[in-house]
Formats: sequence, structure tokens, C-alpha cells
Amino acid sequence: MMRTENKLKSVSCCVDSVLFSQTPVAEALFPFNTPKYTVFPGFCDVHVHFREPGFSYKETIETGSKASAAGGYTAVCTMPNLNPVPDSVDHLQQQLKLIDKQAVIHVYPYGAITVGQQGECLADLEGMAPDVIAFSDDGRGVQSDDMMRQAMLRAKALGKMIVAHCEVNSLLRGGYIHEGEYAKKNGHKGICSASEYEQIARDLKLVEETGCKYHVCHISAKESVALIRQAKKRGLDVTCETGPHYLVMDDSDLQEDGRFKMNPPLRSKEDRLALIEGIVDGTIDMIATDHAPHSAEEKSKGLSGSAFGVVGIETAFPVLYTHLVEKGIISLEKLIELLSVNPRKRFSIPMGEDFTVWDLEQEFTVDPDTFLSKGKATPFTGWKLKGQCMLTVCDGKIVYKR
Repeated sequence: MMRTENKLKSVSCCVDSVLFSQTPVAEALFPFNTPKYTVFPGFCDVHVHFREPGFSYKETIETGSKASAAGGYTAVCTMPNLNPVPDSVDHLQQQLKLIDKQAVIHVYPYGAITVGQQGECLADLEGMAPDVIAFSDDGRGVQSDDMMRQAMLRAKALGKMIVAHCEVNSLLRGGYIHEGEYAKKNGHKGICSASEYEQIARDLKLVEETGCKYHVCHISAKESVALIRQAKKRGLDVTCETGPHYLVMDDSDLQEDGRFKMNPPLRSKEDRLALIEGIVDGTIDMIATDHAPHSAEEKSKGLSGSAFGVVGIETAFPVLYTHLVEKGIISLEKLIELLSVNPRKRFSIPMGEDFTVWDLEQEFTVDPDTFLSKGKATPFTGWKLKGQCMLTVCDGKIVYKR
């Protein structure tokens, strides 16, 4: 991981003065000689959905990896809610073959924690361990305490991490947006914050018991931030992520449109401010997009009927740069730590010859019709942002050029 840290230092020690023309490899690859371009280490997203095998009408390894490159990402970790679920060596091999054939960047698959992500018996963790980045049942919380305990013990023995989607099913009660003011005013069924933080609290007790290396997916609630902050103070081997949309939007921004429906949902202003505080003080280690493409039909049924999930890998940096860095909430160096250095360090993902080049002054309006992803449902449609990706290089090869 020293190489990653050194690459960050070469960018962040004086990031505003790092010129594209000062990078010999980049200069040879890109025909510009001007101080307007800024070079960053390739971004790393530990939470994406590329939908193959099983749901290629939503996304493919090819379209997902090309969209990632367009967003400045050179490494991603793909979640296991696929068909077949990667819960055995044979099932995992189907995904690995697609990655080998189609991916233009580094794609690291997760193995499922339980067979079929059903939470009833452990998947073949031993068999999959050499070829997966970690284990997760993302999209579903593991409901059984004993099942999660067994998974943690097995993962620890294998030197792997448990990456948890935390959700108590009995507390969902048919909800589909945050149980807040918007839901009350507009007659929608709400999802309470306790459905997230109660399972985080359960898992943290199990981490303390088992000594497992543990990471929490897409936290959205202020109570979740507080629990993880306390766990870190107790010395537990715990990290977490949140998504760009949770940092710049809350349930007051909701509209009657499926592009605002994701799981966990956009919560209150107080939750958003707690997440920002967690970013600033280091409680939240990284930002992951939870890039979750669906078909236009699946996202056309409003808040109640649409599928959960929005796309975000092509807009993540501009959204965060415009609304966090430009507004003085965090530094540009801090943003690069959250998008590149910290996820690589935690998940042991090497940097390699990876970098991405940005025009930080370029303004644009988000238009999903220009996305390389098959998914077009984004809550940022029409937003005016700053920062456009001009070039992405992975392993010394150009994988995106504007």
C-alpha cells in the first residue's frame, strides 16, 4: 500500500499545482500541454452492481467498467446479487470469465456470505476465498445472529473481510422511502432508521466477539455514524462507507420519481449532516457509489413501485467536488483519500499504473442520455456540476478519453 500512499503524496501535497503536462507518461498519451488539467490516482469503488451474470439487460461487465472509467475509476468491487449468485466456485467462475473477457478496468467480485443470499446456510467461503475481494450478501441483511457469527469466524480464518448490508427485515414494514416528513406529507410507507442501525449494533457486538475484519455498506443514518465512531474508539477492526447522494441530498429533495428511490433511502437533514461530520472526522472511511442500474421500465413506476437503486459512478467525483470541495466542507486531498487511497488500503487493492485526468474548471449539466452505463436513473439529472474526466489510464492503457 506504500505505492498508493506515495502516489497520493505526489498529487495531494500541492494538488492545485499538479499539471497534466508535468506527468511524462500522461503527456505522451494526451495531446495537451496546459495547466488546466489535474492528475489523480485512479479512483476505487468498493460497492457497484454490474448485473452479470443474470441481468445483462440492466448492465454488463463491459458497460459497467466503461462507465467506471468515464468516472475516473480504475478499480471496482462487484456485489453478488446475480444469477447465479456467486456462492460456490462453479457459480463464481461464470462471473470471472465475463470479467476476464469484458472488463476494461480492474473488477474484483464479492462472494456471497450465504447460499443464494438466503441467509440459511453458509456459502462455500473456503472455495471462493482465493478469487473474491471479500464476502457480502449485499441487498439483504443476514438476519440470524448465529449465521453471521459463523460467517465472521470462517472469514477471519480465511483472512477475508465481511462486508455487510445492514437491514432488519422485521422493521421494514413495506417501506420504500425514509420514514420522515416527506413520507408523512405524501402518504408513502417509510423505512425507519432503526432497520439499519440496529443490525449494525448487532454486528459490532459479533465483531467484538469474533475479531473479524468488518466493513459496513452505505450507511445513511446518524445513529449508524455514532455506533461506528464508538466501535473505532474501542479498537474494533471496523470501517464503513457512505454514498455521494447521502452527503448532498436528504428526504426534502425527494420527488415523485423512481430515480429518487434507493436502499437505504435518502434520510433527514440531520442524518445528512451527521454523515458529513463522519466524513470530516474520519469515522466514515470512504465513499462508494452503490452504482445500481435498472431498466427504464423498472424505474418508471414512481417511488412506491420502482426498483431500488440509482446509478452514480459517472457523476460521483463532480457531485462531491462541486458540493463538498468547492463549498469548503472538505479539501480536495481529503476527497481523493475517500475515493482512492482509503478504499485501496482497506481492501488491499494495488494502485498499479493507474491515474485519471480532470478538468476541474469545466462546468456541465448532468444528462443521463450521455452515460456509458445502461442505467440512466440518477437523482442528479439537470444538476450543474464542475469537473469533467478527460482521461483514465489503467495499467498504463487508456481506458477512457473524452
